[in-house]
Amino acid sequence: MSATSISKESLKVIMKSKKTVVSKGSAMPNSANNVTATDKASVTRQTAKLGLKIHNFIKWLLPPAFGILMMLAVWTLLSYQSPSLPTPLKTWHSAVELFSDPFYSNGPNDMGVGWNILNSLKRVALGFGMAALIGIPVGFIIGRFEFANRMAAPVISLLKPVSPLAWLPIGLLVFKAANPAAIWVIFISAIWPMIINTAVGVSKVPQDYMNVAKVLNLSEWKIFTKILFPFALPYMMTGVRLSIGVAWLVIVAAEMLTGGVGIGFWVWDEWNNLNVEHIIIAIFIVGVVGLLLEFGLTQIAKRFSYE
Repeated sequence: MSATSISKESLKVIMKSKKTVVSKGSAMPNSANNVTATDKASVTRQTAKLGLKIHNFIKWLLPPAFGILMMLAVWTLLSYQSPSLPTPLKTWHSAVELFSDPFYSNGPNDMGVGWNILNSLKRVALGFGMAALIGIPVGFIIGRFEFANRMAAPVISLLKPVSPLAWLPIGLLVFKAANPAAIWVIFISAIWPMIINTAVGVSKVPQDYMNVAKVLNLSEWKIFTKILFPFALPYMMTGVRLSIGVAWLVIVAAEMLTGGVGIGFWVWDEWNNLNVEHIIIAIFIVGVVGLLLEFGLTQIAKRFSYE
């Protein structure tokens, strides 16, 4: 009896364990189904995000691509109307050959396009840097003090409209050399936007801020660093962006007249050689470099914005 009862009890235990295994086994497909459904939902969301990114990229890319294609189409049409104007394809082959060795040097009058770009950028950096070192402080003084503003107003109004190249003979007369004369032209052309925009930004500081500074008896340095500079910074950076555009625009014309190594002189030299392809390439180089300079200053302005 005891053996029989033990065997029955063992049999009951075995049956219960089998039911447990069966119940667990029946639950596993449900959990697997849940995992599969979650994975499918995640894949669907990722696919939707990827599709949205592709759509936004195409939407961003399509208008400028269409504009470039229209420009190339007009250019091709004009080249067929005027045989002396090279086609886009011919210009592209010339550009590939030109940039295959941009830093060759066969003497001072025969250097690669890379050296010409670097020399022009060097002149722009010197002229623009001096204009910033002088123009921005002068703008703060003009905007801060009424007497200085009234004193400088007629001088700025008189000299600002003067064509940049009109200053070139003065530079040649004073400096007796072409290179400093070109830098002088950049300096005198780039200084006005920085002076005017900085002065406007300082003059627009709310009077309440200045009243608080008087109540707190702040020093002039504290007023400059805590009130004037943060408020005028966007105006100042706008002036800097305008100035770099003017400086890069002026250097091409100045180098055409002064000679030497530079992108402007290179354009004029290629015109004398009747190499129209290189002139068109130089136009694109000037545009791309100017765009990069302005983009760089825009990124700097965003980084140092006090807003």
